[in-house]
Amino acid sequence: MEKVLATDNLRCAYHTVKANKGAAGIDGIGTEELASHLRKHWEGIGAKLEEGTYRPAPVRPVEIPKAGGGSRQLGIPTTVDRVIQQAMHQVLDGVFDPGFSAHIYGFRKGRSAHDAVKAARDYVVDEGRSHVIDIDIKAFFDNIDHDILMRMVAEKVRGKRVLKLLGKYLRAGVLENGKVKRGAKGAPQGGPLSPLLGNIYLDALDRELESRGVAFCRYADDVTIYARSARSAERIFARSM
Repeated sequence: MEKVLATDNLRCAYHTVKANKGAAGIDGIGTEELASHLRKHWEGIGAKLEEGTYRPAPVRPVEIPKAGGGSRQLGIPTTVDRVIQQAMHQVLDGVFDPGFSAHIYGFRKGRSAHDAVKAARDYVVDEGRSHVIDIDIKAFFDNIDHDILMRMVAEKVRGKRVLKLLGKYLRAGVLENGKVKRGAKGAPQGGPLSPLLGNIYLDALDRELESRGVAFCRYADDVTIYARSARSAERIFARSM
């Protein structure tokens, strides 16, 4: 928690949230009002974070259209919570990212969708793996089990205050029609922590695919596995079911 609340880390988190802009959460405070709000209230917020008594606000649900049709629901945290989440992300990312598979391209420093496309091209063009198994985990972020995720994080993070705060963010809930809905699953997309938590949660899948020796790429919850023949692809597919 000391690293999360370090002045330089918080300053970086604030500037990242400010630069990303985005909509306001349930309190209506946007990025333009964020600086003045933090000047007035950060002393109390910081004290609660240090004491372990801070309570995140529920997220605001927003639906956005998906490129392939349908919609995806985001959960927009307040701008204050986005700063705190970003500060946590900056510390936790340094703990977990070095251990992630080299085949993972989504939401990682120095990696992008273009890198994933290049890796896929290399599999197909250079290695002749022209048969592809495409895996899309349905409603992935909505079904992240809190207990499983917390156990995975606790394997590398010993700070009790950070773990407690992370648990509070997972259980903060969604404010809909004046009522807060909470559950034992889900990491709402829309906050800085969710992409990292998704990568942590799917690390076991990445390791399993590596242990099987298959050629694959993963970007968020989209996984593609590459094979040299239809027969090989069908065998991999059958083993995956």
